[in-house]
Amino acid sequence: MDIIKRAKDILVTPKTAWNTIAEENQNQLVILVTYLIPLALIPALASFIGYGIIGHSVMGIHVGSVGFGLRQAILSFISSLAGVYLSAWVISLLSPKFELTKDFNRAFQLVSYSYTPIFVAGILLIIPSLSIVATLAGLYGLYLLYQGMTPILQTPEDKKNTFFIVSLLSIIVASVLVSTLLSALIIKPYSFL
Repeated sequence: MDIIKRAKDILVTPKTAWNTIAEENQNQLVILVTYLIPLALIPALASFIGYGIIGHSVMGIHVGSVGFGLRQAILSFISSLAGVYLSAWVISLLSPKFELTKDFNRAFQLVSYSYTPIFVAGILLIIPSLSIVATLAGLYGLYLLYQGMTPILQTPEDKKNTFFIVSLLSIIVASVLVSTLLSALIIKPYSFL
């Protein structure tokens, strides 16, 4: 798989890309190694550079250290991968409730490619003040997730909206819990000063 072409296709022509992806039916390990990890490294490395080397200002005080940048990079990488697995697990778990086949590999495929805009926009973390723009890329990721539900999971149109909303709310709650836990474990309070 050409990772650059796949990322470009999913971002620029999602309907065509989803149809191509639906035919592949790759397992999660292949997607993890060939697509997800390389893309998850973009925001991780950008976080290290932005928070560790360049730094940023908090109320006029310059904040940044290699240690803080390293913790941000680790947090970014782990939370990205955990977020994909958690989202895929939630979608797979909810599938039978919407009369869909429970298939973790397909759910993982859907979620992994839906994260593409967040990973690509993660390059903006080199300048920490642009992190909000990178976060907004997640909205396009939600659109991609919605568009991919029918070709990847065979979600009927009459259940697509409800399935998307229920999945999204479940993922948000689970993600907040995981993010809070990871932040407490990786970033010590006031360690960036």
